[in-house]
Amino acid sequence: MSIRNRIAVGLLSMSVAGFGAWKVNEGFTSVAVIPTKGDVPTLGHGSTRYEDGTRVRMGDTITPQRAEVLARNLLTQDEKVFAASMPSVKLNQEEFDLYMDFVGQYGIGTWRASSMRRDLLAGNYVQSCHDLLKYRFAAGYDCSTKVNGQPNNRCWGVWSRQLERHAKCMAAQ
Repeated sequence: MSIRNRIAVGLLSMSVAGFGAWKVNEGFTSVAVIPTKGDVPTLGHGSTRYEDGTRVRMGDTITPQRAEVLARNLLTQDEKVFAASMPSVKLNQEEFDLYMDFVGQYGIGTWRASSMRRDLLAGNYVQSCHDLLKYRFAAGYDCSTKVNGQPNNRCWGVWSRQLERHAKCMAAQ
């Protein structure tokens, strides 16, 4: 996609394909778990809170149907905050989906403070893609490291997800 396909962020919402991919990446748990060491309790498709802001607690349970509704409701809330954080920025659908995927994993607070956001505000779209690769840590551990030449078992998924986002972002330029 070229720059002419970009539109104001406030006019976009996560596509059905983007939401589906996000759910697959997040997986599903019917009982609250701590997905990686140092993380917070997570339920359903990666939800760490409910619509009213109440945090998920260990022992909470959810059905697949409720998890789908919760995930969509939380992403819809985040889309509004995301759009407000990027006045005058234009994105194409692929860019919007992958940055919302990032928000769904790392949270809107991390997004607001990110170099990706700063670069998009400055019109540096390619650099914003490269900035995705800075987010490779979980609980202070560098998830991009290998052990004996093999992906680590601790949090390799965090890193591989960033590599996938980076590739999609570059393809959308």
